[in-house]
Amino acid sequence: MPASHDVIIIGLGAMGSAAAYHLARRGQRVLGLDRFSPPHTMGSSHGQTRIIREAYFEHPSYVPIVQRAYELWDELARAADAPLLLQTGGLMIGAPDSIVFTGAKHSAETHGLPHEILTASAVRTRFPALRPGDDMLAVLEPRAGILFPERCIAAHLTLASQHGANLRTEEPVLRWTASEHGVEVVTTKGTYRAAQMILSAGSWARELLPDLNPPLTIERQTLFWFEPKSAPELFYPERCPIHLWQIGGEEGRRFFYGFPDLGEGMKIAWHHDGSNVSPDFVSRDITPDEVESTRGLLRRYLPQADGRFRSAAVCLYTNTPDEHFWIGRHPAHSQVIIASPCSGHGFKFASAIGEILSDLAITRKSQFDLGLFGNRFTSTPHHLG
Repeated sequence: MPASHDVIIIGLGAMGSAAAYHLARRGQRVLGLDRFSPPHTMGSSHGQTRIIREAYFEHPSYVPIVQRAYELWDELARAADAPLLLQTGGLMIGAPDSIVFTGAKHSAETHGLPHEILTASAVRTRFPALRPGDDMLAVLEPRAGILFPERCIAAHLTLASQHGANLRTEEPVLRWTASEHGVEVVTTKGTYRAAQMILSAGSWARELLPDLNPPLTIERQTLFWFEPKSAPELFYPERCPIHLWQIGGEEGRRFFYGFPDLGEGMKIAWHHDGSNVSPDFVSRDITPDEVESTRGLLRRYLPQADGRFRSAAVCLYTNTPDEHFWIGRHPAHSQVIIASPCSGHGFKFASAIGEILSDLAITRKSQFDLGLFGNRFTSTPHHLG
């Protein structure tokens, strides 16, 4: 039977919703499928806020992509007539030899990004809510800020539908097959065919790639909101930038991050400090020990935020072994593009990755160097285009 769609997208979260929008606006016949009804609270793209930052400590290769993402988030906000990004500035804080500090500094210098290097004393003076140790330094980047993930996904999906995308939710995918004619996808409600498929299923990607058995791990992450116990004005966005910290030595290093108070309390969370889980069997309950562990961060580094516990949430990271993204074609099926195992730092890029996936589907190439993100996990050769 002939394909009734140009592209089927499995997973309509951060990456899938953006891909649906970019493909549909370029005239592609798009079918989007999701096991839930995004934006939802079961995956990786909820919790009110996500950080966007430009001096990317993980690797300089991310910088051109996030710069394009800024442009596309702005375009999306205008098209949707919705506030999607709040610029607050951002601090990357750690010891002088920490990955967070040295990596952010390297990316800023490599790409000529506006930034300042601050001592711990300077941070405490300019941003009194924060209390870095005397042995710490910080990179301050002015363009960093906050994305509102639920709004972003809703905007992408609404506009994708307006451009003709067929979006089907509450419809889990059971299996898919590829042949010389394209792909066939079987769900709980039907069978669909397309010339190509984009797999952006986040924490469910592993079970949809049984032939590859990729070494992806699903990590349970906890997010917390606390009411400042004093001087709440110090946590307002105009006085408190987003902040990402590395603490501990090389062997015991840990990461956490925080946001200003946007009215629901000051949000804080550990980064890559959760347990490995199955996405279908993850506890959504927060324990008293988890709250107390997070309070320990507040007492040490943000003491005036150590007030009433307001709320908490659980989300999921889908981690690759090296914590870089996986974007490119399936090594055995060129009709299938894999995206979105983003290791807990992908949302900020979603607008640009949606455009990248659209380019790969239509032209088989991208304007960006994606070499860092190819298939490193199987013995079968990998092809981006």
